[in-house]
Amino acid sequence: MRRLLPALFVAANLIGCSDQNTEKAPTATKGDSANTAAAVPIGSGFDFYVLSLSWSPTWCGDNDPNGKSSQCEAGSNRGVIVHGLWPQNEKGYPDFCPTRQSDRVPSSLGKQYLDLIPSMGLIGHQWRKHGTCSGLSQEDYFAVTRSAWNRLALPPELSPPRQQTNLSVNAIEVALVAKNPGMTKDAVAVTCEGNRLEEIRICFDKSLNFRSCPAVDRQACRKDNVSLPPAP
Repeated sequence: MRRLLPALFVAANLIGCSDQNTEKAPTATKGDSANTAAAVPIGSGFDFYVLSLSWSPTWCGDNDPNGKSSQCEAGSNRGVIVHGLWPQNEKGYPDFCPTRQSDRVPSSLGKQYLDLIPSMGLIGHQWRKHGTCSGLSQEDYFAVTRSAWNRLALPPELSPPRQQTNLSVNAIEVALVAKNPGMTKDAVAVTCEGNRLEEIRICFDKSLNFRSCPAVDRQACRKDNVSLPPAP
């Protein structure tokens, strides 16, 4: 038995070293550009992405003022939500593309993204209109949507306010650029509904690096200031 002890001791050490040297896949966290870009599936058939973010209180005020949906119910405290991830061309954009993928997003997949896009109806619509033009499967398209969201860091100016707040469009863009290394103001377009903040659109290349998008910027709000209605 004594002769076996040295061999067992060496084997145990080798096993311990093997465990210590095992590499773990990086976990992407919000605002972590390196890990997000390394893991993202690459789409095809378009030039770049627009991540469209809605100001939820504006949408709720127009479409669900009684708070019947979970998005708009009292206490939901939603400010920015994901409207969708849109494949875009330098001029115009594709939509409702032919695909062998199903038009229907199964609930088992869609429910994984309700924290970003708080409606199965909207999830299905985004897939049919935009996701079908990404060259990706449903699973990869929504995974890229989450990766784009994780790539972005929101400034405190876009936290859900307790009362109506007014901001200049320039202040929103400057705050986003300051919070996101690599972003420039020509990668951001702010849209409005009347005097209210409607959407913020962020442009990414296919690897989810920020990039300029003059055509998208030309569709931005032309008002100097917008109001941010408070969350329910």
